[in-house]
Amino acid sequence: MMAKAFACGLAGLTLGEEERAFLRDEKPWGVILFARNIQDAGQIRRLTDSVRETLDRPDVPILVDQEGGRVQRIRPPVVRSYPPAKRFGDIYKADPISGIEAAQLAAKLMALDLVELGINVDCLPVLDVPGPGSHDIIGDRAYGDTVEMVVTLGGAVMTGLRAGGVTPVIKHLPGHGRAACDSHEELPVVDADLVELEAVDFAPFRMLATRASLGIVAHVVYSAVDDAQPATHSAPIIANIIRERIGFGGLLMTDDISMKALSGSPAERSRRAIAAGCDIVLHCNGEMEEMRDVATAVPELSGDALERAETSLVASVADEVGDRAFLHERLSQLLGSDRVLG
Repeated sequence: MMAKAFACGLAGLTLGEEERAFLRDEKPWGVILFARNIQDAGQIRRLTDSVRETLDRPDVPILVDQEGGRVQRIRPPVVRSYPPAKRFGDIYKADPISGIEAAQLAAKLMALDLVELGINVDCLPVLDVPGPGSHDIIGDRAYGDTVEMVVTLGGAVMTGLRAGGVTPVIKHLPGHGRAACDSHEELPVVDADLVELEAVDFAPFRMLATRASLGIVAHVVYSAVDDAQPATHSAPIIANIIRERIGFGGLLMTDDISMKALSGSPAERSRRAIAAGCDIVLHCNGEMEEMRDVATAVPELSGDALERAETSLVASVADEVGDRAFLHERLSQLLGSDRVLG
């Protein structure tokens, strides 16, 4: 694989000539789609086909945040609506077996939707455990407020995505649930001690680390480990916490490098992330000037990062699909309403 250590967004519904030239010249590892890139199923498939043709890589990672609830980039009428993670947690509290089945089934159905559109990576599951006083940026995106619930349901979602042919991405390493502000807007600082972080925040990632080939790191300061830098730019957090204590050996991506939690130019943010130990810089807004800035700052994938990139999608193999209508009916039964899936 010849690719640079970044993934980028796109401006609109089709690839413009400037974007085509950029992709050909800069060779990003992957591309991420947002609502601005979505019109209908045919258009999405043409767009993803164009990306693969332009990069001349049939297996290029094409990512999306398709969680369900308020974070679902592709919506009806293109695909059905899916509930937020909390809904599966609520079912689990009443009946653990049904909660696990519902979470796994919803993830499989979402994956089947995505594969038909040419998308092979879903930035899901969220493994953050919300804490008292935390910002609602995570909120109902979390499967529950205990490590046990998040691990059990997050693991079920990973199984479901892979069964549908899509690679999951665990986020936000090493844990965004305790943050008191939204890292899209400002830099959160978490002052919990290391014992507490190990027991709660880091635990879901540690328990599922060996099952994950892709992960996203949080723009959050953990003062017990590094009181100067957010995890994205912190070598101690990436090396000592994410790689060693959590044991995550997969490809590590930044969260969107253009978020307001970070300071400096896109190039400065990107260089600091790579220097700290991130494998891939994720830049989402589709602004060409910023994309060029990122592309000049990152290296070509090599060494351990290249090896992780080359093996990150291997485990995504779809099993028998079965009757999709039957699967949706079963999920509606588990959710307790046939109106949930629009």
